[in-house]
Amino acid sequence: MDLVRGLGTLINTGTVLAGGSVGYFIGHRIPESIRTIVVQVIGIATLFMGIENMLGTHNLVFPLVGMTLGAIVGELLKVEDRLESLGAWLKRKFTKEGDEGTFVQGFVTATLLFCIGPMTILGAIEDASGKTPQLYIIKGTLDGFMSIIFVATYGIGAAFSAVSVFVVQGLLTLGGTGIDSLLDDRMRTELFAAGGFCVLAIGLNLLEIKRIKLGSLLPGLVLTPVLVALFAV
Repeated sequence: MDLVRGLGTLINTGTVLAGGSVGYFIGHRIPESIRTIVVQVIGIATLFMGIENMLGTHNLVFPLVGMTLGAIVGELLKVEDRLESLGAWLKRKFTKEGDEGTFVQGFVTATLLFCIGPMTILGAIEDASGKTPQLYIIKGTLDGFMSIIFVATYGIGAAFSAVSVFVVQGLLTLGGTGIDSLLDDRMRTELFAAGGFCVLAIGLNLLEIKRIKLGSLLPGLVLTPVLVALFAV
């Protein structure tokens, strides 16, 4: 029997909120050393996931060119600045003293980590079908755990990523059937490889190796499958 369409998105949003609540109320009891090492472990795992996705490409030219052009578009549109502005607005509305320095960082980092990747897109297609949203249940479990650590590390800003999860995955779910019909197997493969670039960048940011403007990379996720449709043979 079909379940409610969008149930997976609701579950994923709920796990992020639950994890954020736990991090907010008991996060101060988690020693700094534990917060740091857990974020580093998550960062390493994120690097691995990004590399794994990138290695799935059939032709590196497509995700490379797509992400390069997308990054240029992202810079011209100031996507990162707009995300930071949204985070700053939320900070003014909801921050408490002591969170000022990390609110926006937590919001942007958690938003992009929770909303980027093949599991987000594939989960949306599954969620739109009305079947058991297994992918979003798995993703939600991981996101909930990471939300605890992110809120403990960055403050309440990371918990507001639940809004992003609800909006982004909700919209993707609404268009899930249409998205799936627009993408062939080759387009999916290169799209996931392009997503690997973004996931890898998130890992580098989490490990504080190099700060990369994650928001500016997002247009590449749209351009890459378009390039495949136009030029793949």
